[in-house]
Amino acid sequence: MEIPPAQIGLSPNRLNHRMLAACISYALLLVAFWFVGRHFAIETHANWVSGYTAFTLLIAPYWFFGFCEVESFRRVLTNRAVRVLAPGVLLIPYLTFSLPRGEFRCIHALLLFGIPVGIAALFEFVPPGGKRPSPPKLYWQDVIALLLVGLPIEFGWIRRSFPGPEMSALPKLLLVDSALYAFLVVRGLGGVGYDFRARARDLLIGVREFGYFAPIAILLGLRIHFITPHAVAPPALSVLAALLVTLFFVAIPEELFFRGLLQNLLEPRVGYPGTLLVASVVFGLSHFNKPGPFNLRYVVLGTIAGVFYGRAWHDRRRVPASATTHAMVDAVWALWFR
Repeated sequence: MEIPPAQIGLSPNRLNHRMLAACISYALLLVAFWFVGRHFAIETHANWVSGYTAFTLLIAPYWFFGFCEVESFRRVLTNRAVRVLAPGVLLIPYLTFSLPRGEFRCIHALLLFGIPVGIAALFEFVPPGGKRPSPPKLYWQDVIALLLVGLPIEFGWIRRSFPGPEMSALPKLLLVDSALYAFLVVRGLGGVGYDFRARARDLLIGVREFGYFAPIAILLGLRIHFITPHAVAPPALSVLAALLVTLFFVAIPEELFFRGLLQNLLEPRVGYPGTLLVASVVFGLSHFNKPGPFNLRYVVLGTIAGVFYGRAWHDRRRVPASATTHAMVDAVWALWFR
């Protein structure tokens, strides 16, 4: 039975306007990434269509969660089995990608189905704090869920499910979708700030924190020989492409994990200053093997950067603000200093 929008927390006009904005912006996003792919000559890879189709399927929940009222999902998905099994549809992009290429592997399918469903089942049947929606504090269930999302990305355990360097972002997108569904829909975690509706304040905060961090990063990076300035200015198209790729494949996923989830969950237990430090140190340590075996300079600069990213998120508790700072830092580093 179809549930009227008014019964799931949204007026018809509000729902229609929000979904229209989400759909139009999603279509524009796909067009933008198509041209980014052309810019980096990704379409020359065999079976580009299957890869791009898998990408469009994985970026859809990533994008639409930034516009929807999560409460709507919880009220519609009333059956517990359906609520747990729903993220299993994330296996479809893998099938779309792997079957036409002859690269389907059962172990990859089991992992890509098991991780999203497993996290959802954990929150559904053993809810943190014994309640659902769960209290906004870090519990052992949250730690397990964060590890199930973070460790495969950190160590590349499911990277081979989408082989090819140009497809390396797809496993990360799948796990981001899994985390969004599990934490927002099943666990009912509030205060994450995963909201793509444009606010000028996000940009202002992001630029402000970038302005605070940039002098520190440049001076310290040069001092410890971590960065080297480039003599040639990159083309404007390369700058735009780098910002877009960095924002969607690096900044937003990492800011969701380290700020929207980890910092958000820790703060009620540790307080803001302590949480900012802990989340920043964990963020810095996540860069220890880039490249390995232990890149102390990257860890130190990553920890300092995490402080400014955490400040940006905490200002209004919004992922787009910290993602703005993060994307600017990474893009400037890649284009002018790496």
